[in-house]
This record gives sequence, structure tokens and C-alpha cells, in this order.
Amino acid sequence: MKQTWRWFGPADEISIAEIRQTGATGIVSALHHIAPGALWTPQDIAQRKREIEGPPDTPSGLTWDVIESLPVSEAIKTQAAGWQDHLSAWCESLHNIAAAGINVVCYNFMPVLDWTRTDLAARQPHGGTAMAFDLVDFAVFDLHLLARKGADHDYSDTIREVAQKRLSQLDDRARRALVDNIVAGLPGANDRWTLDDVRAHLGSYHGITPDRLRQNLIDFLSIVAPEAEQLGLRLCCHPDDPPFALLGLPRVMSTTEDYAAVLSAVDVPANGATLCTGSLGVAHGFDPVEFVDRLGARIHFVHLRNTRRSGPHDAPRVSFHESEHLDGDTDMVATIAALLAEEGRRRDAGRPDAEIPMRPDHGHALLSDFDRPMMPGYPLIGRLRGLAELRGVMVALSQITPHR
Repeated sequence: MKQTWRWFGPADEISIAEIRQTGATGIVSALHHIAPGALWTPQDIAQRKREIEGPPDTPSGLTWDVIESLPVSEAIKTQAAGWQDHLSAWCESLHNIAAAGINVVCYNFMPVLDWTRTDLAARQPHGGTAMAFDLVDFAVFDLHLLARKGADHDYSDTIREVAQKRLSQLDDRARRALVDNIVAGLPGANDRWTLDDVRAHLGSYHGITPDRLRQNLIDFLSIVAPEAEQLGLRLCCHPDDPPFALLGLPRVMSTTEDYAAVLSAVDVPANGATLCTGSLGVAHGFDPVEFVDRLGARIHFVHLRNTRRSGPHDAPRVSFHESEHLDGDTDMVATIAALLAEEGRRRDAGRPDAEIPMRPDHGHALLSDFDRPMMPGYPLIGRLRGLAELRGVMVALSQITPHR
């Protein structure tokens, strides 16, 4: 697999020179300063490409391999007023991306919020920190701080009782921190939403059921996937994170069956999946090897990270934390073996995309990570450790069972 690293642009605390030392050879990046629904111009794309790859006379040794992400606006997701203008800009952006020689575009179709955590720096036994989602803390936010209408019906009596007790234990500072953690906006963006902002966005989904949202996704892909196919691009949808409903919002990319349905509905090779083992792996019963066996031909990008379920739960919703890459509920060795086998099948078939780009996703904050500014989930040392571990697994499996 092509080993890549996520970089958030010039504002990222980690430099391109430092990334070069991790052993990664590719970069995953995006134009985070451009609002969802707006056009990515050739000039903006070229500027970011120069920042990553360097000038011709002094190249960085890295290539921009994956865009993560070209954001899908809320107007497109809900098919609200102006959504077709946003769709046109998305398609034109694809043309500009293809002209720049970048082939993989990751996106998501999650309503309102991207990944959701209640603690961005939960202390771990080894002394480092990890991001975590505690269902009771989230219920405190939903029931009492956001005070969402109808939230009472979304939690069991037990969770509501425990949430009421925990609320009484939180001072104003702790309540503010919980709100900030949950409504931090999209990673890499400058959004810092207020509770009123969240309520307004939630209101835009009134009456939109999971079936309706899935159809909106299919409508979107019916237009953009054939366009991407003609341009030689590969689109890959990131799963819901976490893979269960929150805030009364619909979820449509949370299971293997969700992916199978959407990939079948728009059955062109460019319409593909981002396999994120950390997101999908939160769900009881998710089998990443089955995902690869069933849908491997359409996997265009891989996030390898691990989570461990723990603490309060209210099926299907569970508490969890980001675990070490090789120590969680996902069998990472078996997953990598399945992905290497898929690469072998692609090489046998002569596919130009035989090498699947992957990146170590998230990571514990460790050691000197605490001595510098750090984006939650994206530390240097923690991800370097994760990449090294994953690289070791890939090398070992390749030697034991060569995949041509």
C-alpha cells in the first residue's frame, strides 16, 4: 500500500520536512480555506501542490496523492435551495483536480458534524492522551446543554439518569469544554460553532429520513461519479464517525450493507469507498475482512486506525476511545492481509490503481507531542508510531505471503 500522511496545509503544526522523515511518500491534503460549495480553482490547487511537492529544482520527495476532502455542502446533502449551484462547483472542481494530476478524492456525507468526540485528550495508562467518546457525556450535552427537542426519546432511562447525575458534577468550565469538544467543527477548518449554530443546522434536517438522505447521496453520485470516471478520478466516501445516529440526525454510511447498497445503486468504478477501520470498527459485529472481500474492488483509500469499546453503552451506541493502532477491537493484521490480497488481485488484472493509498489515522499524543501545538487526533509522534507499526505488519505479511 502507498504510505501517506495527512497534512492540513501551511497552518499545520507539522511541516512537510518533518513528514518526509516519517517514511511516508504521499500526502493527503485539501483546501480547507475554501468553503463547502465553492469552486476549487486551478490556481488554488497548484499552490497547494507546490507547497507539498516543492519546486522542480528542489522537490520535497512527497507527492499529493489524495484529496481529503472535497467537502459536500449541507445544501447538497439536503437538496436545499442552491444545491445545484454547489453541485456544479463540485463537478468543475473535479475537472481542475484531474488536470493537476491528483486521482483520489475522499468526501463524506455526514450531516452537520464530522467526527464526534467528547474528550480530545483522554489520559491513557502509558501517560499519553487519546480522543474518546463517552455516551453519558454526549447525553449530557444533548439533553441538557444543547437541550435538543425530542432528545429524551433517544436515550434509555438508565442513560438519562446517569447523565442527570453527571451534569450535577460538572462546573461551568467543564460544561464549556464538553460543548467545545463536540461542536469543534470540521478537522482542519476554522469553524467553532455555538449551540445556536448547531440548533440551526439540525433544523435544516427536519423531515429528512435515512432513506431520503441515502437517496440524496445516490442522486449526488449519479451525477458526479460518471463525471469522475471520464476524468480518471476515483471518489471514495468516508464512513459515519461514529457509525450510529446522533442528535436525531440520519446516518447512511455506517455499515458494510450501507456501502454495498450505495455502490450498487451507482455502479461505476469511480464510485468507491474509504475503508476507515476506526470509524466502522466502533460497531459491534463489523468485520473489516468481510468488507474487503465483498467490496475490495471499490476501495480507493484506507484509513488504518483502531478503537476500543468501553464504558457506558445504549445499543447500538457505545462509548469508545482511540486505541493504539495494533491494540483495539479491529484485527489490524487480518485487515492488512486482506488489503494486500486485494492489491494482488488488482495487479493480476492489470489495474493501474493496484497500490491502494493508506494513512495512519489519528494517534495517541506521546512524548514531544506535548511540547508543541497539536491538532487533536493528529500528533506527530503518535502517528509516526502508528505508521511504523503498520509498516512492519505490511512488510512481514508481504514476506510471509508475497502478493506479487
